[in-house]
Amino acid sequence: MTKFQDLQLSEALVKGVLKMGFEEATPIQAETIPIALTGADVLGQAQTGTGKTAAFGIPTIERIDTKARQVQALVLAPTRELAIQVAEELNKIGETKRVYALPVYGGQQIDRQIRGLKKNPQIVVATPGRLMDHMKRKTIKLDEIQTVILDEADEMLNMGFVEDIEMILKGLPAERQTLLFSATMPPQIKKIAERFMKSPTIIKVKSKEMTVENINQQFLELREGQKFDTLCRLIDIDSPELSIIFARTKKRVDEVTEALIKRGYTADGLHGDLTQSKRDQVIRRFKNGTIDILVATDVAARGLDITGVTHVYNFDVPQDPESYVHRIGRTGRAGKTGTALTFITPREFGQVKSIERVTNKKMNRRHVPTIAEVLEGNQKQSAEDLIERVQAGDFKAYTQLATELLEEYEAVELLAAALRGLTKEPDSTPVEISYAEPVRVKRQGGRNDRGGYRGGARSGGGDRRTGGGDRGGRSGERSGGGGYRGKRTGGTDDRRRSSEDRGPRRPRD
Repeated sequence: MTKFQDLQLSEALVKGVLKMGFEEATPIQAETIPIALTGADVLGQAQTGTGKTAAFGIPTIERIDTKARQVQALVLAPTRELAIQVAEELNKIGETKRVYALPVYGGQQIDRQIRGLKKNPQIVVATPGRLMDHMKRKTIKLDEIQTVILDEADEMLNMGFVEDIEMILKGLPAERQTLLFSATMPPQIKKIAERFMKSPTIIKVKSKEMTVENINQQFLELREGQKFDTLCRLIDIDSPELSIIFARTKKRVDEVTEALIKRGYTADGLHGDLTQSKRDQVIRRFKNGTIDILVATDVAARGLDITGVTHVYNFDVPQDPESYVHRIGRTGRAGKTGTALTFITPREFGQVKSIERVTNKKMNRRHVPTIAEVLEGNQKQSAEDLIERVQAGDFKAYTQLATELLEEYEAVELLAAALRGLTKEPDSTPVEISYAEPVRVKRQGGRNDRGGYRGGARSGGGDRRTGGGDRGGRSGERSGGGGYRGKRTGGTDDRRRSSEDRGPRRPRD
């Protein structure tokens, strides 16, 4: 394996990389970094999860002139989630060199971004639509760009951004370095490479082996309003030792965590808004068993290495199969078996087939458990706990009291009452979980001339025309006997949340 110290990097950059916990370069990093450091163009074929952000980020940051206060590198990303995620990682890598990356994406107030651009970041990570807004407003200067990176180019193609990308590339200096990364290489991506790249070095890296052999994969088809009660019933029936619940947004993480605590479970949440000290505290509590349920977003759970997780619950189905594999890989470790359960709403059923194709393993359908089944499971658990106490023999101090009670009551009645006291009955305490739009299965094809998806209605307001205003939607629902609150919102708050607060909507950018 290649160590970062062997890649001819500056001492400051190596220090920053090692500070992040990286020790050895992944294959895409080992192959890309030496070539990119020379200023040559690179055409990389690599899946998400192979370390490609550091592969293009490290050489880009190394070539930045820290004394020059202007945008020197541009990263184009298909979604606001990825833009924020990439910017965060670049800022961590470049911290010791004092290189700053600014994310620019639709849904955030453009005035706030203009203020950020005036602070002269050296790197801008942008979604195509919002970048073009800034170009038209002349609020961003790109005449000093020396490196441009196209991240997840095939996804930008799927979302219809090809024309925007071509227009952006035409507006950049001709003498520049271009790095293009894509999981697949469809003809349109190859055409972009031919038109805008100079004799690129082609690097292909196989995706990580998606091993799910030790994991029992199940899915439940249910309505959005059934999710939380079903989750509680599954936890009661399965009695997981340690479990991780994945939710799509920070708001959902907070709401599910609070709702679980209301119903008597020991849970805590993990998402991008937590400080490092709070994050460390939550993970420590989970590792030592102070809490046995961790509710997390994908981004927060990245790199989470905790042994003993027996169950993973996908409260919200992930956006893509690769994220699914990353999630369920938190269980079934070190040769042990694990269980992964995924909640699928009827409109998301296509995700099951996509996941099965990627993992090459069938997901078993599980029915939504009834209250009677939960009660039966809890009763069996109470009986097992009682038997364990008898076998342990730690009840001697209660023998005299038990003898006195047996003189007054029947043994069966006493035992039944004891089991009744030990058994946790299903809790129907009302809780509120925000409504989330279903994930849409990716489709090939471009946008129509109004910027929407071909063959489907546009989801949410386009940021290029409205500044990111959401068209509204159901703001919440009540689980445990309430139904939807019926309240509708038409503001921009939802759109102004950062990466982990976004649902599955993928409008313009």
